[in-house]
Amino acid sequence: MSDHGSIAAEIRGAMLTADPAAKVKATRKLVRDWSAGKLAFVFDVGMPDTPARPAVPVLQAPTAMRKRGRAGSERSRIALIHALAHIEFVAIDLALDAAGRFGGERGADFVSDWLSVAADEAMHYSLLARRLKTMGSFYGALPAHDGLWDAARETAHDIAARLAIVPMVLEARALDVTPMMIERFAGVGDERTARILQRILDDEIRHVGFGASHFTLVCHERAESPVDLWKSLIERHFRGALKPPFNDSARRSAGLSYKMMTGVASG
Repeated sequence: MSDHGSIAAEIRGAMLTADPAAKVKATRKLVRDWSAGKLAFVFDVGMPDTPARPAVPVLQAPTAMRKRGRAGSERSRIALIHALAHIEFVAIDLALDAAGRFGGERGADFVSDWLSVAADEAMHYSLLARRLKTMGSFYGALPAHDGLWDAARETAHDIAARLAIVPMVLEARALDVTPMMIERFAGVGDERTARILQRILDDEIRHVGFGASHFTLVCHERAESPVDLWKSLIERHFRGALKPPFNDSARRSAGLSYKMMTGVASG
């Protein structure tokens, strides 16, 4: 019997917590309580269409965002770290939503995997937010965009679509671009940020791996080819382009096939 109620109610509560520090705290607590067996595997409430958001950063359309520099000046480094902190903040809710929206149909192991991702994203956000403070800034000091959550809305109806788009495209793209960012920060002597990004990269390989393994399982249940279903879902729900360079070794470590890495359909 649970001590605090259902896992769905706790996830919903964390998603509807707007303050970033409070969201991190709520996420960590629910993950600890779930791991300790204190929350019932009960899905008695739905997930919000949109998570609560703090007053800042001001959210703009992706097309309205100013282009950032290449991590040379401190100002451009702050802008890039702020953008990454926002991505990690939204990623907390993306992982929570996956567990709360699809956990009832997918089972306790699925919930455990995505709650562990949520805990990682909360840690990533906290590291980046702390780094901003040491540089004289803070999360919310600059505008951000909500494009990531658009992917959650687009895929709220289907677990296969959610896995295909969020971990297997959006998070997989982070595997491609993060090594270059690490090099840029290290190249200007910012080893502290470079170490944070290396930690994030290592964790993201595991997150993409969760996506690939659960997607493959769903495909087997539906008697679908993973590559063919993935390609059809990308064409239907992803508006961007899958462009090289690809981090082949990191993607292989995460269990993405070459055809999935390049967007090629099976013949």
